[in-house]
Amino acid sequence: MAERGASGSGSSGDSLDKSITLPPDEIFRNLENAKRFAIDIGGSLTKLAYYSTVQHKVARVRSFDYSGKDAEQDHEPPYEISVQEEVTARLHFVKFENTYIEACLDFIKDHLVNTETKVIQATGGGAYKFKDLIEEKLRLRVDKEDVMTCLIKGCNFVLKNIPHEAFVYQKDSDPEFKFQTNHPNIFPYLLVNIGSGVSIVKVETEDRFEWIGGSSIGGGTFWGLGALLTKTKKFDELLHLASKGQHANVDMLVQDVYGGAHQTLGLSGNLIASSFGKSATADREFSKEDMAKSLLHMISNDIGQLACLYAKLHCLDRVYFGGFFIRGHPVTMRTITYSINFFSKVLECHFLPLRHPGLPSSQILGVGTNPNQYSWGENYAGSSGLMSSSPELCPTQRARSGTFDLLEMDRLERPLVNLPLLLDPSSYVPDTVDLTDDALARKYWLTCFEEALDGVVKRAVASQPGSVDAAERAEKFRQKYWSKLQTLRHQPFAYGTLTVRSLLDTREHCLNEFNFPDPYSKVKQKENGVALKCFPRVIRCLDALGWEERQLALVKGLLAGNVFDWGAKAVSDVLESDPQFGFEEAKMKLQERPWLVDSYSKWLQRLKGPPHKCALIFADNSGIDVILGVFPFVRELLSRGTEVILACNSGPALNDVTYCESLIVAERIAAMDPVVHSALREERLLLMQTGSSSPCLDLSRLDKGLAVLVRERGADLVVIEGMGRAVHTNYYAALRCESLKLAVIKNSWLAERLGGRLFSVIFKYEVPAE
Repeated sequence: MAERGASGSGSSGDSLDKSITLPPDEIFRNLENAKRFAIDIGGSLTKLAYYSTVQHKVARVRSFDYSGKDAEQDHEPPYEISVQEEVTARLHFVKFENTYIEACLDFIKDHLVNTETKVIQATGGGAYKFKDLIEEKLRLRVDKEDVMTCLIKGCNFVLKNIPHEAFVYQKDSDPEFKFQTNHPNIFPYLLVNIGSGVSIVKVETEDRFEWIGGSSIGGGTFWGLGALLTKTKKFDELLHLASKGQHANVDMLVQDVYGGAHQTLGLSGNLIASSFGKSATADREFSKEDMAKSLLHMISNDIGQLACLYAKLHCLDRVYFGGFFIRGHPVTMRTITYSINFFSKVLECHFLPLRHPGLPSSQILGVGTNPNQYSWGENYAGSSGLMSSSPELCPTQRARSGTFDLLEMDRLERPLVNLPLLLDPSSYVPDTVDLTDDALARKYWLTCFEEALDGVVKRAVASQPGSVDAAERAEKFRQKYWSKLQTLRHQPFAYGTLTVRSLLDTREHCLNEFNFPDPYSKVKQKENGVALKCFPRVIRCLDALGWEERQLALVKGLLAGNVFDWGAKAVSDVLESDPQFGFEEAKMKLQERPWLVDSYSKWLQRLKGPPHKCALIFADNSGIDVILGVFPFVRELLSRGTEVILACNSGPALNDVTYCESLIVAERIAAMDPVVHSALREERLLLMQTGSSSPCLDLSRLDKGLAVLVRERGADLVVIEGMGRAVHTNYYAALRCESLKLAVIKNSWLAERLGGRLFSVIFKYEVPAE
């Protein structure tokens, strides 16, 4: 902390305030809507958490009131769309060096408009040290909390709500970062928190944990001794020096002590026998880089050994590392990994750094409601990535504002849980391809999303013709998403495992950030109207077929419907150039049998057996897909005596059908079809929401109400439709019941990679092993 006068506002503080610039839209977002604050001040770093409300636009649909009107007018859409304002909750976490605390408090004070409380909850040693400064600046009373409770609650929070929070670091691997899938039960684990010192905590349950050890030799030691040795005062500069140094110039190695005899001892000659050992006897100056590297090795080795010993003592194999010391720095992670591997001879334990080390430690301080009452999701639009600088700041801004790590978490409407039908939730991985691991696929998909950006911007502006600032907001969206894509080109691990799903989700987050809640709402409205008018004719044609012919026609209808995906460039080009392209034309596009993946004969044989008890169907697109593809298939299952749960997205993404839209579509179909009408009335057909707003599907994060219903109804068939849900995700998902995964491949590159061509068909029917 820079020296200040007794009042806390001396000349050094004034010069500090002028020396940094804090862009309010990027560092302290939504501050004007902040409701509650909490602060965690350690020996070197400050972590600020605040709970705010975010007002944004949402597209709502509702049926027209047909009283006194002809419901069959050709020109009339099937429902009306309205754009409304909605308020949702968001948690913000900002981490910065204590050097900037006074300027940050000044900034917060200037933008503190609407707090609901006069208390700021605080933890860490700085809660005492900076108490007077905080109360003076913010005019809020400081209420101090237990630091260990806050630390563990925060760690539990991110491990439960961020799927790729922990990772394994593997030197010289490609990629070096391997992110871990969250186990449904995160307990027990060992937390090694490396701040100024080291705290080691055994965590057994949400509320049962104990401090079992630690060390005074931690991040503060590296910073302090490093400053003395190199005269370098900044932590990041010390790490940069260390990354360029050669520790063997300073450290005494085993081979320096034993010479060639080290081999007879079974030891590597490159092992460090004595940190800084050469400095006592060598009559020369040592470089700053070499000294910094030696110091980093000394402290990291010590921490790694200490963690390994405690893990063995308490029989724990999951060891998470938090605190700002690691912060994704390769040399630090290499050294701790090596140390743990060297000392972990009996009990295997893994070095698992966290992507957001220490950020949410103040989360439990009351900035939000009970964290276990809701599920939360990371907002990629507002979070800085692993090893990346503050988002959207140019280098000159970054130099003035220092290092700010950001995390934003959006509160979801309801809890998300595993699908009960997953064979092994602990090993389930939704994504088919890991783009952090597959460099060729990564390059292709990043380029694909870049090239599609102009079309998304155009679609966003067109969706709001009455808005005077739509073009301006769309341009801001373009810049933000482009910036995210460039970060991911250079650091594909920045937000965890990079996948097609995460690229799509990031795009949706950025669109919502600039108030484009549903760019395809008008397209969906029109296509649903057209498809509803075709529904009776399609059903008449199907009912006229023999049983076996009808089964194939139903499947082809499902596949033809899945062609209508505006997220696929090959399809959107066709739909924009040929307005007459419809259901029959889509059938002509389909690959002839045998399909690329073809289990149809096996499926047909199964249909000759007893009916399924209950089918869970995850639908994909609006319009022809859901109305002419999915609903006829649903109708056939209902006619066989199978109950059906039709699950659709809770929120919009691309032209996917949403739960609210599906209610209206089902209502209109029921008015035309007695089978659907009676099934809805008797609750043999139930419409549910998935809890997702993504074109892809994570079966480990589904709406709790849907999971409960699946269990109650005894679902024994899962149907997953669409390229995003059944190919980009869940292609290898293992279930405890029969499953049907089907899609049309609408991307030439992906089709070729799978051994097919454009419009190849995936029809994958699977039966679990006995």
